[in-house]
Amino acid sequence: MKHHWINYKTNDFFDELLTGNSNPRIAARALVRYFKSISSEEMEHRASAARLAIRDMGVCFSLTGSDGNTDRPWPFDIIPRTIGLDVWSEVALGLIQRTKALNLFIDDVYNSQKILSDGIVPADAVLKSPNFKPACLGTSPPFKAWANICGTDLVRDENGRFLVLEDNLRIPSGVAYMLENREVTKRVLPELFRNYSIVPVDEYPLRLYQMLASLSPRKVKRPVIVILTPGIFNSAYFEHAFLAESMGIELVEGTDLFVGKDDFVYMHTVDGAIKVDVVYRRIDDDYLDPEVFKSDSVVGVPGLIRSWKAKKVAIANSPGSGVADDKFIYTFVPEIINYYLEEEPILPSVPTYKCSDPDELKIVKKNIRNLVVKPTDGAGGKGLLVGSHSTSKERTEFKRIISNSPRRYIAQPIIKLSTSPTYIDKQVRPRHLDLRPFILNGAKSWVTPGGLTRVALKEGSLVVNSSQGGGSKDTWIVEEGT
Repeated sequence: MKHHWINYKTNDFFDELLTGNSNPRIAARALVRYFKSISSEEMEHRASAARLAIRDMGVCFSLTGSDGNTDRPWPFDIIPRTIGLDVWSEVALGLIQRTKALNLFIDDVYNSQKILSDGIVPADAVLKSPNFKPACLGTSPPFKAWANICGTDLVRDENGRFLVLEDNLRIPSGVAYMLENREVTKRVLPELFRNYSIVPVDEYPLRLYQMLASLSPRKVKRPVIVILTPGIFNSAYFEHAFLAESMGIELVEGTDLFVGKDDFVYMHTVDGAIKVDVVYRRIDDDYLDPEVFKSDSVVGVPGLIRSWKAKKVAIANSPGSGVADDKFIYTFVPEIINYYLEEEPILPSVPTYKCSDPDELKIVKKNIRNLVVKPTDGAGGKGLLVGSHSTSKERTEFKRIISNSPRRYIAQPIIKLSTSPTYIDKQVRPRHLDLRPFILNGAKSWVTPGGLTRVALKEGSLVVNSSQGGGSKDTWIVEEGT
């Protein structure tokens, strides 16, 4: 059998494990040496073992199709991605800076609105956003931390520079897969962990619990914390159940909770009603409370917002935090950081065109073939156009769409995303990837060491979402030289 590494080429992209001369990067030396040393038969054996482990562990994701929701095994690649600790330390500082500024922005928007009156961010862009929730005006959560759990998507360009692609501040998902990726890798490649000093990720559930507990309005030794899920048909239900079990807290649906006449939130139990201190909600704002948002919601809790505003329950992430999640607001983040922190951004953003600006719209339409056009409220890789991978007909249609609704779209140049060796069809091939670290914000901020690496399994594809055919791999933050 031909060796699985024989035809690997980095091409013109920054490769996470190899230099342009195909030499291992310092942080990847032992890893590359190992995978090049084993036979193709052994490589396939380890990949098969990973697939079996994923089935045994029940790691799956839900895919919505014409026949409803289908649970599929988590697509996992056995070759980890490595990042040196010195590089990561700077990235982590940039993530903490960014989320701190965004939380200050959200708190300002729902209170004094000074950044709007000062003209730093256009008031109309904020106040007319579907993610702005007037019901949240006049309140502040504990520590002014609105987005307690953030998932910031990062990419690396052709020079290996980390760029922020987008901020996910409402109900970011994927952390369970980060943890399970590490567990699978330990099972099928245990010998590698003896040769590397890898920063662990398994303290995340404890860190999350501690942060949630710190939000409790009642200062009790063990506050009652619940995860509020829309139910088993939600695409992220695996994660909801995983985190509830990992933290030792209850996983509940809307019907399990009620708000009493005293405005406290209670949970039905076999022993009677129990007061709830913190709700980690995994439900969109619009469905959270039928008294305030969508009146026909059957997954929310009537009166929940009333209880939250009375400071009798904490909600993470706070309702209304999505006002900073809008991709239009993303274009102002450097100014937001400078405004609140009087600092320059540590992490650069991807250059972005606002289609709402007539001059920038002209540039977008003229250069659409070389751009990625995204809806400002989109998620999961849906509703976007990758110009270089589109037909003339698709580009013409998109020009019409963005001309009719310019505020709903932004555009970014097509970044030459970094690649990493990925085991595909019994060969190691370069595939594009991104990275979603998770940042916890409460009294203090904490960043996961690494995060969820998502990889485009299709050759040449830039779409990494699992719902769009993407997969994932373990992410190692390592001390260089180990």
